Amino acid sequence: MQEEVSSKSCKTPRWRMLKAHLKNLEPTTFKSLMETEPNAVLIDVRTPQEFGRSHFEGAINISYFAEDLCDRLETLDKDKTYLVYCRSGRRSIRVGTLMRNSGFDTQKVYNLDGGLVAWQEVFGE
Repeated sequence: MQEEVSSKSCKTPRWRMLKAHLKNLEPTTFKSLMETEPNAVLIDVRTPQEFGRSHFEGAINISYFAEDLCDRLETLDKDKTYLVYCRSGRRSIRVGTLMRNSGFDTQKVYNLDGGLVAWQEVFGE
């Protein structure tokens, strides 16, 4: 008889498992890459309302919650460098995972670890 596995048996949240497969940068390193990679594409995956209140200069908004999220990601050049962020880092982890699974160069997709919350803790901006 096969034993049924409970979904409660996994003690590590799924987003943490996904994060382990991404390039996660702390705010100071993320900022440095923003400054040294002028052709990098900044992707803000928060809602349009959040994006409208504030965002990094030059960022594009591709909301994690948008129905056309995958379609919009598919239009991006898979060989460019991408800096992905959100409020806390969880949505950007999921988008980074989608990008990785869609054939983007995993050495060129970076996640802002801790999101804008961590950024504000470091830079107060």
